[in-house]
Amino acid sequence: MAGAGRILAVLLVAMLPGTTVPAVAEPAPPPSWTGSWETAPSGTASALPGAAIRNVVHLSVGGTALRIRLGNRFGTAPLRLGAVTVALRRGAGPDAVPGTLRTATFHGSPTVTVPPGQDTVTDPLPLPVPATTDLLVTVYTPDDSGPATYHQTALQTSYVAPDGAGRAADEDGAAYTTTVSRWYYVTGVDVLGAAAGSIVAFGDSLTDGNGSTPDTNHRWPDRLAEQVLADRLGVLNAGISGNRLLRDGTGPSALARLDTDALDRAGVRVLVVLEGINDIKGTPTAADVTAYADAYRTLVARAHARGVRVVGVTLTPYRGFSAYTDAREAVRQQVNSFIRTGGAFDAVADADAALRDPADPTRLLPAYDPGDHLHFNDTGMAVVAGEVRQALGAVP
Repeated sequence: MAGAGRILAVLLVAMLPGTTVPAVAEPAPPPSWTGSWETAPSGTASALPGAAIRNVVHLSVGGTALRIRLGNRFGTAPLRLGAVTVALRRGAGPDAVPGTLRTATFHGSPTVTVPPGQDTVTDPLPLPVPATTDLLVTVYTPDDSGPATYHQTALQTSYVAPDGAGRAADEDGAAYTTTVSRWYYVTGVDVLGAAAGSIVAFGDSLTDGNGSTPDTNHRWPDRLAEQVLADRLGVLNAGISGNRLLRDGTGPSALARLDTDALDRAGVRVLVVLEGINDIKGTPTAADVTAYADAYRTLVARAHARGVRVVGVTLTPYRGFSAYTDAREAVRQQVNSFIRTGGAFDAVADADAALRDPADPTRLLPAYDPGDHLHFNDTGMAVVAGEVRQALGAVP
């Protein structure tokens, strides 16, 4: 009734001559969970029993609290997590900012066992985190739990303390004497706050970041995150190097992993799809353009059923790469024609047109080519991000 009384008072005052009606402030939306960082599991590596693995991850949006997703997606045995800690990163190494280290719990317990094929999520952790900050997610695995679920192409240096007992809770990173370029077990970070939602970048090595400079966060989803930060949108990178649209390759196919790596993530509003070049250049070659069209339509239909809009990204040139043939190039051109004009997507980002060499449209412009004629360098990554940002403005 207090709110109704205020509105009535405003209306009564408005009836008086010479008065100005003050604006009625809109109530602030309640805090909600939004994805701030993600990596999609791509396979397994040998377990590191007794070690503490300090994964370095780079957030997009910030919040007042967070929760961590950890996975045993491809494991063959139960995974026992002896401790999981989270802290803001200090400097460029494995040290934590003093006073920020938090020990995660799982339904109130500091340890948890994750069955094979499943993920788990920590209880909320009361740690305010700024946008675009580095976070240390340290996982202590006391036992040999079999193959360790990981993301292979991290392009980020993380750290291992071989004797992990008690090390997970250390702010000082001196014990972390081994470096790795993979993310072990950790697959996502959600933040609690006023973010407007998240965008999932869904694809293969072009999205995963191959060709960009390691330890700089210059993948195109990272550059997109910089551009949409003012819109309070998080960006999640669900790229897997070697991934395919139509069949399993490195990791399950795009169709098989859509829910777990994209639609089930917190606060997803838009899905950006750049996937298909590995089907064209892979073995066996997928040359039936109808299969691509059907797969894209299926991705879009499943996303729309969850209220998620979809941006399609055209497949970029790769003449000069070892797997290139003129016949495969003809397939790429037909697939791109469908992406542009088939009406499946809510909007289209034409990365092909932006990155191709005008003198030879079957090649990347040299300024965007890291040297392998397939992936994008840092400059090319920024161009793709700009194309996607522009397409987002056309999403209904």
